[in-house]
Amino acid sequence: MDLRQLTEAVEAVSSTYARKHGIIRDDTWFLLKLQEEVGELTQAFLMRSGQARDEGHSPQELELGFRSELADVLSQVLLLARHHGVDLEAEVERKWMPWHPDRFPARSGSRTADAAVSTDTA
Repeated sequence: MDLRQLTEAVEAVSSTYARKHGIIRDDTWFLLKLQEEVGELTQAFLMRSGQARDEGHSPQELELGFRSELADVLSQVLLLARHHGVDLEAEVERKWMPWHPDRFPARSGSRTADAAVSTDTA
């Protein structure tokens, strides 16, 4: 499945859920839902890394929780981009791929590439 297919599949799930539960998915909802999922990912990461209470979950459950929250964050990013008409593949190509090592040969002793990546991608 490519990114566009994945986005449309995620949209089908999200829109069905929203209709079933009377959720209005407006600009604010898409952004706040992403923020909610990032918070849940943070909590799962902290639990998995031993920096928060594990709440009695096994290491396997903590790992599954972390993986699940990563999927939620990705899905919400896809939904947010779709809602705003952003072609994520094109934007990643524009923003990140010029710095790919195959396209941007490293220069000996030069910090230009590293500086550009750190300021452009952060």
